[in-house]
Amino acid sequence: MRPNDPENQSPNAAFPARTPLVDAFARRVDYIRVSVTDRCDFRCVYCMSENMHFLPKSDLLTLEELERLCAAFIARGVGKIRLTGGEPLVRRNVMQLFRGLSRHLGAGLNELTLTTNGAQLARFAGELADCGVRRINVSLDTLDAEKFRTITRWGDHARVMAGIDAAQKAGLRVKINCVALKGANDGEFLGLTEWAHGRGMEISFIEAMPLGEDAAQNIENFLPLDEVAAALSRKLTLTPSAFASGGPARYFDVSETGGRVGFITPLSHDFCDSCNRVRVTCTGMLYLCLGQEDKADLRAPLRASPDDAKLHAALDEAIFRKPRGHDFVAQKAGRMAPARRPMSLTGG
Repeated sequence: MRPNDPENQSPNAAFPARTPLVDAFARRVDYIRVSVTDRCDFRCVYCMSENMHFLPKSDLLTLEELERLCAAFIARGVGKIRLTGGEPLVRRNVMQLFRGLSRHLGAGLNELTLTTNGAQLARFAGELADCGVRRINVSLDTLDAEKFRTITRWGDHARVMAGIDAAQKAGLRVKINCVALKGANDGEFLGLTEWAHGRGMEISFIEAMPLGEDAAQNIENFLPLDEVAAALSRKLTLTPSAFASGGPARYFDVSETGGRVGFITPLSHDFCDSCNRVRVTCTGMLYLCLGQEDKADLRAPLRASPDDAKLHAALDEAIFRKPRGHDFVAQKAGRMAPARRPMSLTGG
């Protein structure tokens, strides 16, 4: 029996029923990552090819449609929304969406946040704080300006540093996300941790994933985070933390710095059994797993009717077929072709 099927509910219940979204493995989906654009002002080597072919703007959901879609998820028990891209802050008038979603804070929505490359933060940090955003993730893989340019291809390191300064000045809590890349930043993990903690920021390290046109390169650059933890442990004391963010990271307290470090390990130690999230693209496609190609079209039911009955029915059908786990390990081992879908399309 599908727990979210309308026919399994009281015949007097008004559709759409406000039941939580629960998949076939009894995992409750209460966290969504919503890509507002596939465009970005960087071309990070593990996320985008250098010569990207972006979607026509006409294919994208409008900001009003994105807000309505998020509201439908909130009605079904989603308490955390993270806006992503591409780079979310390059979407024209994106603050309209933040302002709209901020009205749901305290009324079903517990947290509104975003992941950003930091290049636009000096412009938007104050507005984000005014919209109820309390913490953000900033993607930063190196403190070396020359390496930064190599990894991001187009990025300006000084501009990102100024963005982080602006975010902290606005009162936003910043967490640094660092993708571990063999041969690129594998000598910097200690320095990045000490720098982040010295500024009162958390840091999480992430394994490179086999996605997009450059998936083969990502596999070649793959560095298991066990090696990162071992490198840090040679200088720092890492103790398993009681803190949990509700996301995939495993956290450790660092005695010497008083800060926390997280490890996100989709390949070496997957976290699929407790997965509580799905991803929505800027075109309204719902991806049930980052490492699988199965998706559901939410744009069609969204546009089919001014009410949300068809949209909620589509959510029920899709969530019930959320897979138990991803295929990253098989893709890395060459037993499957890597996913051609770029990370930027599904909220990198």
